[in-house]
Amino acid sequence: VALGAIVAPPDAAAAVAILSQVKLPHRMVKVLEGESLLNDATALLIYRIAVGAVATEHLTWSQVAPTMALALVGSVVAGLVAGRIIPLFMERVTEAPSAIIVQFATTFMIWIAAEHLGLSGILTIVVYAITLARTAGARMPARLRVPSYAVWETMVFVLNVLAFMLIGMQMRPIWTRLDADVRWEYCVAAAWILLTVVLVRLLWVTFYRTTLRVLVAQGIYHPKDPKQVASAKGGLIISWCGMRGLVTLATAFALPENFPYRDFIVFVAFAVVLGSLVIQGLTLRPLILAFGLKDDDPVGTEVAHARAVAYRAALDAIESDPSEEAEILRLEYRAILMQAENDPNGGIANGELPADPLRRRAIEAARKSIFDLRATEVIGDDAFHRIEEELDRAELSAGG
Repeated sequence: VALGAIVAPPDAAAAVAILSQVKLPHRMVKVLEGESLLNDATALLIYRIAVGAVATEHLTWSQVAPTMALALVGSVVAGLVAGRIIPLFMERVTEAPSAIIVQFATTFMIWIAAEHLGLSGILTIVVYAITLARTAGARMPARLRVPSYAVWETMVFVLNVLAFMLIGMQMRPIWTRLDADVRWEYCVAAAWILLTVVLVRLLWVTFYRTTLRVLVAQGIYHPKDPKQVASAKGGLIISWCGMRGLVTLATAFALPENFPYRDFIVFVAFAVVLGSLVIQGLTLRPLILAFGLKDDDPVGTEVAHARAVAYRAALDAIESDPSEEAEILRLEYRAILMQAENDPNGGIANGELPADPLRRRAIEAARKSIFDLRATEVIGDDAFHRIEEELDRAELSAGG
């Protein structure tokens, strides 16, 4: 059961990284990202119960059921409460380095507290993150949000690399301790488990899609959007996006040293991750291109419409200001609205505002000038970095 829980959850990050190279339908990408969160939480809960059962040696359903109920309901409630309360304290931290440290500290604090209370740490964090994502956007200023996103993305990348390194460091002693015959048995078993992982996902998605289509045909289920029922090609792509990654490696590595068959489980986990990334990862892009699936870009349409509405509101807000600065802004906003009205969805050509290319050219000239000033020691490093930060913000606002 522990082995099954370890190799079960797919890694959405791996799939999305590959899918970013092609224009896959937006809904399909969101399905893959969403199922990864649910599968991670489910698999880790089963993993925790399995490891606990080995530790206690005697575990009955009467003991498991309350634990699962507490973990599921309690984790959701705890994550929701934390997502409402923690931001109230985080608002008081206004410096970017301190704010990022507080973000990391509170995240791990919530995880540790959930585990200490007997809840599911990952489920609590998932609910906490969803709640935070819905409410924190209006509270966090851009000067904190931009560096925060950059640091978190870097940490996720580093943790993925670290997980592969740690498993790799364990693989060598495991491999050297095995006899030649046992090595072959391990490899054969790992190959069969990898095949099972791939086929089970393919069969399940096919069964789900077929069942859904039968319910629609019989008039039992009436989806608001026909796209909710995946096509045969879409179902195959979703099935093939089952690459395993960080969660599989981390859970295998976290097994206690005295856990039965630990070396075998770690070996299989590494083989499943490596095999799925190589086989499915390398063939996914050609498969998508062969099927000709395209994105209808619903996000782009929404962004275009929202941009037109937002700039119309911005123009209304400064319409009565007689200053020269306001007139400059009015000219720019009117140009944006005129360009948006040429598109039935209120779009902006190439997603770029009219003055953005001119702004970027001016910012590039300004950037070269301050480099020259520093090179000739007309200004020092402190002054240079302050101006550089201003130009960075201006370049970001101009689509740089």
